[in-house]
Amino acid sequence: MNVDEKVVVITGASSGLGAALGDAFVAKGAIVYGLARNLEKLHDIENKLGKKFIPVGLNITSQKEIETWVQNTFSDSRLPDILINNAGAGYFKKIDELSLERWHEMINTNLNGAFYITSKIVPLMKSNQNTCHIINIGSILGKTTRTESAAYSATKYGMQGFSEALFKELRSYKIKVTCVNPGSIDTDFFEDSGIHPHKNMLQPKDIAALIIHLIETPDNLLVDEITMRPLIPDPPA
Repeated sequence: MNVDEKVVVITGASSGLGAALGDAFVAKGAIVYGLARNLEKLHDIENKLGKKFIPVGLNITSQKEIETWVQNTFSDSRLPDILINNAGAGYFKKIDELSLERWHEMINTNLNGAFYITSKIVPLMKSNQNTCHIINIGSILGKTTRTESAAYSATKYGMQGFSEALFKELRSYKIKVTCVNPGSIDTDFFEDSGIHPHKNMLQPKDIAALIIHLIETPDNLLVDEITMRPLIPDPPA
């Protein structure tokens, strides 16, 4: 797919990997709808990237907000080409110390939010005559586990299953589905859990470039899953 002038929807677009993806797609000439709750940060990104980045302030865990936005934004003459389910929440705690609030936040963001928006975008992609692509951001912790990750890993294993079933369901409609499973990324995503970012972690711009590459593959070539890790995972000396 040539992403120039393609319509891209990115959730969790206000920071980290989502912001890097917005930057990468706009640089390629795409029209990006950046979704997040922090509208101020989204406007800062718009000021940097220009009018091809369209800020959308909404809560990905609100099915009604998503439904209303999709209905008001897209039509037969304006269809989405790419959806990136990037919004995520992650907390590492012992299972008997994890609060119910944190559990629900991870389930609602990582799974429910992905379902809410995907289920509304897919009918529009089915109407699109061109090949479309859904990228689901999973995690290395959807392939393996570590201590104090039971809740987060459950959501990312769920994303893995969601993606695999979805690609089988949608491939005949010329809709690709890829689950991207990064290891630790140099962002503040896990900082509340005591995991601090450093430069030996994966860099958001590098993952964004890889995702662009996946989308630019020939229309009849599908990479359904890809996993990446830092080569040297330890903090710099």
